Amino acid sequence: MDHKLFHIEGLIEFLPRVFRDDRGYFLETYSEKWFKPFGIQPNFVQDNQSVSQKGVLRGLHFQKPPHAQGKLVRVSNGKALDVAVDLRRNSPTFGQHVACILDAEKHNQFYIPEGFAHGFVALEDNTTFLYKCTDFYEPSAEGGILWNDPALGIDWGIAEPLVSPKDEVLPLLKHFDSPF
Repeated sequence: MDHKLFHIEGLIEFLPRVFRDDRGYFLETYSEKWFKPFGIQPNFVQDNQSVSQKGVLRGLHFQKPPHAQGKLVRVSNGKALDVAVDLRRNSPTFGQHVACILDAEKHNQFYIPEGFAHGFVALEDNTTFLYKCTDFYEPSAEGGILWNDPALGIDWGIAEPLVSPKDEVLPLLKHFDSPF
């Protein structure tokens, strides 16, 4: 297992070892041991899956405390540009983001701790997005930031993504009082 750290503390890309032969391949898709070198012990309690066509953008979402969620995300089919925005009010990187290409061929995964907004855009048709969460979905704790907020400066790499009506009316970062 290899990993990559980013300029924002807490974000980690995991690159699992893939064992291939003429029958196919094998890999570990999750191990608690991956997190130990970083002093992290996530307790994943729920797995989610979505399928999106090319150009579908979902986000930027989070859940407020006490139902905040850490996430371990990956794609099992296709490719996605995954984005995490730091919403931790006392963080030196508040309002900054990291983008990570998730690729079913690479089998890479992206860990996003609590205190981040998260979103992705599908770069291929039938992109299957999987994520493990450290808390259960709680509708009353839902929150979000507008995906195209100019203050965030996110390059989604797509001119006109398909976004849900709900995601089109999320607040700008400057109107957001962070609970993190």
